[in-house]
Amino acid sequence: MKLTRAGDLREIDAEVISRDGSTIRVRIGDRELAAEFTPNADGGGILAIGGRRYPVFVARRKDSILVSVGPASFEFKPAEAASRRRARGLAAAEITAPMPGKVLKVLVRDGDLVEAGQPLVVIEAMKMETTLAAESAALVKHVRVEEGQMVDHGAVLIELSPSPASSVRESAPRVG
Repeated sequence: MKLTRAGDLREIDAEVISRDGSTIRVRIGDRELAAEFTPNADGGGILAIGGRRYPVFVARRKDSILVSVGPASFEFKPAEAASRRRARGLAAAEITAPMPGKVLKVLVRDGDLVEAGQPLVVIEAMKMETTLAAESAALVKHVRVEEGQMVDHGAVLIELSPSPASSVRESAPRVG
């Protein structure tokens, strides 16, 4: 993931190293730290770092997660999102984990034809669910994970191949 702070154009690498219950270990740039996170009902919570407690508020946008921790605001983006959006044809041949987490749901099987925007897999990371979708029409070549499985950042979850043009046309309902 890439992290930017409100008012600062620099991007910093950010990675969740581990999560055990409410304890989270993260690496931000060259710095590693541990924190306790207690979620609340609205998707935010309380973050405790070094004996200090901070209110956390979270909002999702299409390609990023906005996080407010106390008086500071941050935006998290998948590191590879920009390059995948520029691709032509099959937008992404692989669906990868944007951060370490747990696979909650696998919504497709090997051999399925999928459309652009169709949800493929749901993962949970840092107490938040993220649905990963197909970026273009494709054929599911191989599902490499199963529900309940823990995955690392960048792990390949699903392999895709270009959708056969004839299969896309044949999927339209026929009249008569």
